[in-house]
Amino acid sequence: MRRIAFLAAFLTLFAAASLRAETIEVGAVALRPTIDGMVLDADFAFDLTPRLAEVVANGVPLYFRIEFEMTRPRWWWFDEKAASALMQLRLSYHALSRHYRLSVGGEERSLLLQQTFPTLEEALSVMKHVRNWLVIDRTVGFSRADYEAAVRMRLDTTLLPKPFQLSALTSRELHLESPWKRFIVRSPQQLPAPVESREPTRPEGK
Repeated sequence: MRRIAFLAAFLTLFAAASLRAETIEVGAVALRPTIDGMVLDADFAFDLTPRLAEVVANGVPLYFRIEFEMTRPRWWWFDEKAASALMQLRLSYHALSRHYRLSVGGEERSLLLQQTFPTLEEALSVMKHVRNWLVIDRTVGFSRADYEAAVRMRLDTTLLPKPFQLSALTSRELHLESPWKRFIVRSPQQLPAPVESREPTRPEGK
């Protein structure tokens, strides 16, 4: 029985390791006040796995999600969610033009920006540098307190064709994501003073 239990535990750990997603690293993050509200700048570091590069080169679009949220910690109750935002990036390849296309959408998949690139590397370079992403509208009110903000980026495997969704259940080469990068926003009610990150988004356009 002990041997069976040990074998089961080993297989569970092996399966978990094989499904571990390839990592996107979140680098410098800055939240800045503007006349329209607060915008986010963020840098990401990643490369597509060989399998994902092959998938997109064969005409299957890849969808990435950049998620932002800001909460106010409350020790006596659940944290208060003050704001959230979502950006969707669609990376595709068109065989006729031999160009990669990057489409950027916001909430409810509204199209905000579309660009074409001669190489995959150039398209990825733009995806990695998010700039001037409006994540908090100026109408949002804040209390006199510090807030915690967080941002992450991940490949949305639920938008892959069904055969690839099934393959993603067993292959880590079809996964790509970052952990949440969290940082403190000092008293946003006192804007336009700059905010402060405790560690150390619309992509950078042309």
